[in-house]
Amino acid sequence: MAGSNQYSPSDYRYQDRIEIKRALISVSDKTGLVELATALSQDGVSIVSTGSTAATIRTAGIEVTEVAEVTGFAETLDGRVKTLHPKIHGGLLADMRLVNHEEQLKDLEIEPFQLLVVNLYPFVQTVASGAKGDAVVEQIDVGGPAMVRGAAKNFANVAVVVDPAKYVDVITAIAEGGTSIEQRREFAALAFAHTAKYDTAVAKWFEEEVDSRLVGEKSANAELKNPGFPQEIQIEASLLNILRYGENAHQAAAIYRNSAPASVSGIAMARQHAGKEMSFNNYVDADAAVRAAYDFNEPAVAIIKHANPCGIAIAPKDSLNPIAEAHSAAYLCDATSAYGGVVAANRTVTMAMAQNLLEGFTEVLIAPGYELEALRLLMDRKKNMRILELPRTFAREAHEIKQISGGFLVQEADNFDNFTAKGWKLVSGRLPDDQTLADLEFAWRAVRSVKSNGILLAKNGASVGIGMGQVNRVDSCKLAVERGIINANGSVAASDAFFPFADGVEILIRAGIKAIVQPGGSMRDEEVIKVMNEAKLPMFFTGERHFYH
Repeated sequence: MAGSNQYSPSDYRYQDRIEIKRALISVSDKTGLVELATALSQDGVSIVSTGSTAATIRTAGIEVTEVAEVTGFAETLDGRVKTLHPKIHGGLLADMRLVNHEEQLKDLEIEPFQLLVVNLYPFVQTVASGAKGDAVVEQIDVGGPAMVRGAAKNFANVAVVVDPAKYVDVITAIAEGGTSIEQRREFAALAFAHTAKYDTAVAKWFEEEVDSRLVGEKSANAELKNPGFPQEIQIEASLLNILRYGENAHQAAAIYRNSAPASVSGIAMARQHAGKEMSFNNYVDADAAVRAAYDFNEPAVAIIKHANPCGIAIAPKDSLNPIAEAHSAAYLCDATSAYGGVVAANRTVTMAMAQNLLEGFTEVLIAPGYELEALRLLMDRKKNMRILELPRTFAREAHEIKQISGGFLVQEADNFDNFTAKGWKLVSGRLPDDQTLADLEFAWRAVRSVKSNGILLAKNGASVGIGMGQVNRVDSCKLAVERGIINANGSVAASDAFFPFADGVEILIRAGIKAIVQPGGSMRDEEVIKVMNEAKLPMFFTGERHFYH
C-alpha cells in the first residue's frame, strides 16, 4: 500500500547531529542570504540554488551550482518548473538512516541535501499591494512548498529553514559540527506551520474572488446570499504568554496574538511599560475599556470593571486639559465602583491626568501614548499599576468571533453609524436645545459599551448613572437612577433597545430626566410615547438597537 512503512525499528541507524555538506537555497526574501551563504561556503558546504538567489550568491563572490546543472533541465514555463525533479526531491526525501535509501541514491546518482533554505513567493504581499487576477496567481508558489514539505517530513536527515531570523541558528550549528535532531524537529514544525499559513492565504483569496463575482449576480433569493462570510475560518495566532490563571485561580489560561498578515492592532499588541503581569481578567476589561474610549472622536476616557463601564466621558470643548477633564468626569459617575478598575484613554496621558490617577486604585491604565514626565510619575508612585501603550494603528476587527460549545459565532462588528440626531425621529415633545441634543448623542454612543440590558444617564458629555446587564429593562432603569441619584435630575437617558412597556420610562421620568433616546420598535411604542407626551418630554427613535452581550 502506498505510504506504508516496510521497515522495522532495527533498520534505522541512529543519528543526532548531522554535518551540513550540501545545501539547497531558493528564497524570494534575500534578507541575510549573503551572510548565510558566506558561512556555508567558508565551512566547505556545496551550495545549490535557483535563479535570482543563485545570482545574488554568485555576485557576492561565492561559488554556487544552478539547479539546472543538477537536474539537466533548464527552468521552463517562465520559471513555473525548475525544482520539480527527482534529483532535487530525491536528495531532500532520502532517509539516510536506511541502507536501502543510501544505496538507491548511489544507483540513481543523486546526492543528498542536509539543509534546505526556502521562503515562498510573496503571495500575501502581492494581494496586499492591490494586485488582481493573473498577477496574484503567478505568486502562488508550487515548487517551494513541495520542497519545504519534503524536507520537513525528512527532518531526521534534513534541516529546513523558512525564516531568515533562523539563519543565525544555522550558522551556530555549522560551528558546532551540524544540526541536532531536536533543532531539525523544531525547524520542521515551523516549516509545516509556514506552508499551512501560506495555503490558507491562497484559499482565502480564492474564496474572496468567488464571493466578489457573486455580488453582481441577480437572484430571486438575493436576501439569502452570503454577505461575505468564508466557508471556513482559519484562526492564525501565536502564543504570547502563559497567564497566572484564568477568570478564577483554578483555571489555566494563556493569551495569543493574531499572526494573520492583515490583522489589526489591538490590546494584544499593547506594550507594557510598568506594573504587575497582566491577568486574564485584566485583558478582558482592558479590551472593553478600549472599545468604549475609542467609540468617540473627541478626547474620551472609559473606566471599566468586570467588562462594564463605571463611567464614560468626553472632554468639554473649551477644556484646557481635555483628557484629564474627561477622566475626572468619568470617575465621578461611580467612584466606588471605579476602585480597582481599568482606565482607557483615547489620547496621550498628560501630567494632569497622571496626577488624577494618584488618588484611588487603578488596576490597568491604557492609552495610545504618555507624556514622559507623566509616565515617570506613575511608574514612581504607582508601582503596581499596569501601564500599557496601544499601537498607534489601533483599529477594530471587521468581524467578531465568539466561541460557543461545538463551534463559533461570527458577526460584523457593530459599526452602524446612527449616532447623530439628524438621522433620528422625534416622536414626542419638542425639539430640545443644542446641549440636550449633544448629551443625547453622547449617551446613545456610550450606551453601546454597556452590557445589555443597558440604560445610561448622561449630562454635560459624561455618564452620571449606568444600569447594565439586568434581565429586564425596568431593573436597568432602577439601577441607573440609583447610581446617578445625585445627578439624575436634568440628565438624559439612552436605552440600548426598545422599552417593551412604559414602566421603565416612568421610572426615568420620576427621576427627573429631560429627554430619552432609544431604538423604538416595540409593540407598545404608542404607550411609551403617550407617557412621554404627558410629561412634555422629547424622545427620539434611532431605528436600530445596540445590544452588547
